[in-house]
Amino acid sequence: MSNSGTNLDLETALRGAEARYAAANPASRAAFEAAQAHMPGGNTRSVLYYPPFPLTLTGGEGCHVTDADGHRYIDTISEQTAGLYGHSNPTIERAVIEALRHGIVLGGPTPREAELADLMCGRFPALEQVRFTNSGTEANLYAVCAARAVTGRPALLAFEGSYHGGVLSFGGYGAAMNAPFPAVLAPYNDPARTLELIEAHAGELAAVLLEPMVGSGGCIRADDEFVRALREATARHGIVLIFDEVMTSRLAPGGLHSVLGVQPDLLCLGKYLGGGLSFGAFGGRAEIMARFDPARPDAFGHAGTFNNNVLSMAAGIAGLRDVLTPEASLRINRDGDRLRARLNGLLAARGVPGTVTGYGSMMMIQLAEGTYLRPRDTARVPPAARALCQLEMIAQGIYVSRRNMFNLSLPMGDAEFDRIAGAFDAFLAEYGRVLG
Repeated sequence: MSNSGTNLDLETALRGAEARYAAANPASRAAFEAAQAHMPGGNTRSVLYYPPFPLTLTGGEGCHVTDADGHRYIDTISEQTAGLYGHSNPTIERAVIEALRHGIVLGGPTPREAELADLMCGRFPALEQVRFTNSGTEANLYAVCAARAVTGRPALLAFEGSYHGGVLSFGGYGAAMNAPFPAVLAPYNDPARTLELIEAHAGELAAVLLEPMVGSGGCIRADDEFVRALREATARHGIVLIFDEVMTSRLAPGGLHSVLGVQPDLLCLGKYLGGGLSFGAFGGRAEIMARFDPARPDAFGHAGTFNNNVLSMAAGIAGLRDVLTPEASLRINRDGDRLRARLNGLLAARGVPGTVTGYGSMMMIQLAEGTYLRPRDTARVPPAARALCQLEMIAQGIYVSRRNMFNLSLPMGDAEFDRIAGAFDAFLAEYGRVLG
């Protein structure tokens, strides 16, 4: 950090942070520039880019990552929630190596997929039956398509600022690349307006698609009243209620819907449930999922070369059965609640406007005062404030995303939480006046 942050305006402070970041990471800069020769923007995943250039990572161990310049960081990005198990968990690593010994692309059903399905249906209350995909995006697409097929209706109701995959985005990523589903957009956590829209469009709505807590949209949890209202209205009109718990299933042993006490008709999963490998899943009520039984004359098609790949199945089983026990799930989410309270206490003690939103092991720093009820509220945070927070935390050895979203991993403990809180406090001490 500089020694004069309190004497700067926000944009000047950011320019200084960018210059220090660039000077400290020449190997990452060189890797980024070389990658642009054959990949637009130097990457193949848009969310990983941030100016002046992203760190190039060369390895990970436990809850730490290492970059091309040899710096070691506490990893709070945790692969956008997928890194719940940390890096190279030994239990999962052993399961993957054992699977490798017996062939990779077998081209038929294997015992592992049935075992993982049993584990997941036993863990998540909304799952009566389940099918696997390769990503959360695919899971959401199949769930929406299934809803359209069983209802015979075309449209989807989603929420402003929500994100359900690269082709189902209703927030900052824009809709230019979205799948061509007719969509009605409602304000998150606004039951009155949402119910008005459901009533007005009930005849064309196949599904309502909800993240019980928006992830990239701000780590803002759905209110209980809002979720109950959605359940009642969709049931009354024969609309399929879909919960996207690709991220939020990590927030309780049975997913966030088990905390809310509301059963969706379909549930979409992914991220960490593949044990760090490619994975997605959709499932729910047996009467809907039964339509995917290929023995039926009216069966829905569901393809995917790698849906049941043995490596993801083996890693998923080991992770859910042996690593993320219900007790471990409760612990990491208690740790997250404590860390979020601690970071909010630092904001208050330093007199810096803002709050840390979230629930359990997912949280996001919002460096602007106000109440955060829906994704659009996060727009009050200046982009330069998010960028400054990210770069200055990185300078202190904390790997942070540009959106300032923190996702805990199981290897983290008090030492890591102390370092995260200490780095955040130092950032606030240096730049509090700029942020205020």
